[in-house]
Amino acid sequence: MSTQTYTPRLAAKYKKDVVPALVKKFGYKTVMQAPKLEKICLNRGINGAVNDKKLVDISLEELSTISGQKAVSTMSKKDISNFKLRKNMPIGARVTLRGDKMYEFLDRLIAVALPRVRDFKGVNEKSFDGRGNYTLGVTEQIIFPEVDIDKVNRITGLDITFVTSANSDEEAYELLKELGMPFRDIKK
Repeated sequence: MSTQTYTPRLAAKYKKDVVPALVKKFGYKTVMQAPKLEKICLNRGINGAVNDKKLVDISLEELSTISGQKAVSTMSKKDISNFKLRKNMPIGARVTLRGDKMYEFLDRLIAVALPRVRDFKGVNEKSFDGRGNYTLGVTEQIIFPEVDIDKVNRITGLDITFVTSANSDEEAYELLKELGMPFRDIKK
């Protein structure tokens, strides 16, 4: 009896195709130097969470559905009287994906969700932070097939951050491009 373990499609592609391509392009001495995707962070600030506590619960449930992992609420760090905000009030939601769930989410994002964006021409390749991390802003949560459009009471966006072990933006760009991220081709 053989016990077969499940490997996400993109995790297998990373080992088989992406690492050799990165080693060839950047001339690494060993495959261990090739950058890898460490985690994907989904984050959402909730407009109006101060007045309506139900918005936080709805947002947590949506992020959990999208990611396949339980989301947690983010708390305010200080009091801001103009916004009627007190310290430790829930004002956002976040979830961090690692391992198999991270690769599964990336696969769904690239193959299903991004093509559903209206007038999609590719993602902006200028959103790197200088340390090899990439942040993508999604304006509507309904691009994810897991979200039931009939149950959505308001359209909100979220930020998706891809944290890599790359030392430079160029390496991170090549890593994400090899994994299938549809970057915009801007003619220089």
